[in-house]
Amino acid sequence: MTAVANSAFTASQFNAHVRDNLLETAPAKATTSGSIFVGTGSNAIAERVLGLDTISTQEATSSTSFVNLATVGPAVTLTTGTSAIVFIGARAWNDTASGIATMGVAVSGSSTISATEDNAYMVRSSSDSIFVRAHAAVLFDGTLTAGSNTFTAKYRAATGEGSWRDRSLLAIPL
Repeated sequence: MTAVANSAFTASQFNAHVRDNLLETAPAKATTSGSIFVGTGSNAIAERVLGLDTISTQEATSSTSFVNLATVGPAVTLTTGTSAIVFIGARAWNDTASGIATMGVAVSGSSTISATEDNAYMVRSSSDSIFVRAHAAVLFDGTLTAGSNTFTAKYRAATGEGSWRDRSLLAIPL
């Protein structure tokens, strides 16, 4: 439709070219408070809901492979595209001088990705046995299968016993 000087729009022209276009904006499509929108293709967006989980309980493992602690997680299940950013953090410590406590992220659901050193953070303890607050951002860049994905924190100790408390996981689906 082209505007012409001194001519009025009809109701059907206004609805088709103004109202209907405004209904295609992100605010008009938002259904969940606190959500974000991501581009899914040319002239296409999708609403994504962020996920956050925290566990304050202090727990430990001596496993040298990535495992769940007694209280599994933190974990969040979200609808994602093929990418997501996951932030993990905790107070961590290893009871062995120069021992390492590692917190990683595994993905299940539409995708199957194991926790590895590549999607983890590591804390090396000193001999004074104090907890260190650490965080990491893990980017799953095109490695996810779009759909419902669950992001779960996993833990390992290189030597001795690793301990974690005040654990958190924030996932931002892209």
